[in-house]
Amino acid sequence: MAFTCATGKHRRPSRMQRTSARAAGVAALTTTGVMATVASSPAFAAEPTPEQTGLIPVVTAGESVVEEIDDQVVAQKQAAFEEAAREAAAKKAVEEREARVRAAREAERKRLNTFVLPISGSYVSTGYQASSSLWSSGSHTGVDFHAASGTTVHAVGLGTVVEAGWGGAYGNQVVIKMNDGTYTQYGHLSSIGVSVGQQVTPGQQIGLSGATGNVTGAHLHFEARTTAEYGSDMDPVAYLRAHGVNI
Repeated sequence: MAFTCATGKHRRPSRMQRTSARAAGVAALTTTGVMATVASSPAFAAEPTPEQTGLIPVVTAGESVVEEIDDQVVAQKQAAFEEAAREAAAKKAVEEREARVRAAREAERKRLNTFVLPISGSYVSTGYQASSSLWSSGSHTGVDFHAASGTTVHAVGLGTVVEAGWGGAYGNQVVIKMNDGTYTQYGHLSSIGVSVGQQVTPGQQIGLSGATGNVTGAHLHFEARTTAEYGSDMDPVAYLRAHGVNI
């Protein structure tokens, strides 16, 4: 029996075989490459450093922003505190000023309601209703305060001048309608320093003592009256004492 030896040319692989081979090769290379990449990749070998990721600059920038915001908050709080301090100081100044005004008004009110002696440091030399032929009524309608000629005569309280001039037996006189509705009279003055309609305050100078009119010597004749007219007199010492004057 005869044998035939296949010594002819090899036949080329079919298209399907070639495609399968290429696919197998690519798969092998791909698998090898991926594994190599996985094996040598830093992501799998170790955690990336901040320098590689750019995290440090981001964090640093974030901290700078936070610090800037903190500084702004502190500055705003400081400004608010200073503003509150200024407002508190201004309020306190206003309150203190108002308190001073109130105190001044109260002091002025008290002063205007105060009564004083018509002659400072003087005394009564002739009392009320003393009997003598020197007076047309037969008795003294006021009191005499000891005073040398030219001594300052004061308004005893707040009031308005209703008479200022010659008063007959009283010589130069001033009559004042007091703020409480009563009247006071000052006689025998050497000079007059006020005019009708003028408002006077406690202790204000209204003239100088003298010896004008029906007198035997220099002094101040003082009367307290219910009207401006002669004959409406009341006890001048009791009147002054009732208004707080020590006499």
